Amino acid sequence: MSSAALAPRPEQEVWASRKRVIDLDGLEMAYVEIAGSEPALLLVHGFTDTSRSFSLLAPYLAGRRLVIPDLRGHGATRTGRGCSIGDFAADIARLVQCLRLERPIVVGHSLGAMIAVEMAARQPELIGGLVLLAGTLKPDLAADHPMVAGVRELRDPISPADPFYAWWHACQPGVPQAFLTAAASEASAMPAACWRAILDEIRGTDLTAAARALRVATLVIAGGRDPIFDATHQQRLVQEIPVAILVAAAHCGHNPHWENPALVAAAISDYVQTRMDDGPRRMDGAGSRRGRS
Repeated sequence: MSSAALAPRPEQEVWASRKRVIDLDGLEMAYVEIAGSEPALLLVHGFTDTSRSFSLLAPYLAGRRLVIPDLRGHGATRTGRGCSIGDFAADIARLVQCLRLERPIVVGHSLGAMIAVEMAARQPELIGGLVLLAGTLKPDLAADHPMVAGVRELRDPISPADPFYAWWHACQPGVPQAFLTAAASEASAMPAACWRAILDEIRGTDLTAAARALRVATLVIAGGRDPIFDATHQQRLVQEIPVAILVAAAHCGHNPHWENPALVAAAISDYVQTRMDDGPRRMDGAGSRRGRS
C-alpha cells in the first residue's frame, strides 16, 4: 500500500475556504497559510494546479509554517498581464516581501520549480533554501509530446472528466479520489487559451544560466517514473546547479508529493534541518547525491 493511502487526509471540500487574499501591487493573490515554526516553507505549485496541490503533503509537515499561494491565472488568483516564468517569479518575490517572510525555504513543483529557480537567481537575498520537485531547466517539449498535444486539443468549457486528465494527473494507486476530482475541477476552470499561453511560455524557457547563478544549496526531488521531466532533466539540474542534492522517489511519477508525501516531507525536513544547522548563508564547495525509494 502506498504512503498516500496511509496519509492523514485533509478535507478537500474545505480547502478553498482556507484561502486568504493579498494585494500584490494590483494583483490579488490567493494563498493558504498554516501556522508553525520558522523558517516558513513557501510552496509553489505546478502548471494548472492550485495551492490544493500541497494539501496531501501539508499534514506531513505539521509544525512548520506553510505559505501556499495560487499562481496568477490559477485557482482564486486572477490572471495578470503576463504569464512568463519571470512574471510568476516576480509575484512570488513580492509575496515574500508583502508577508514579510524571513528567508523562507521555497519549494517548487514542476512549473513551480522553474519559478523558484528564476526567483532565487534574481533575488537570492529573499530565500533561505530551495527545493525543486519534478523540475527542469529546459522543458524541451516537442509538438507531439502528449502534454503539448493534449493541451492543444482542449476546448472551452473544459470538462473535469476530459480524458486528458487520465494522463495529466496519472499517479500511483492510493491518491485520494476526492483530491483528484477537486484538482481536475480547478484546472478545468482555467480557460483553454490560458493553458496554451502558459504552456508556450514554459516550452520557450531555458533556465540554465539562472541555475548556474544559484548561491544556495538546493534539494532536487525526482520521480523515477516521471513522464514529463525524466531522469535526464533531473541530472541536468544537479549538474548545472553549483550545489545540489538529489533524492530519488523511485516509484513515483510527476507528482511525488501526491504519491509519496511521507518521503517528500522527510526529505524536505532533513534539508531544512541541515540549512538551520549550517546557517542560511553557507555555500558548500561541491554537490552531492543521495537516493531514496
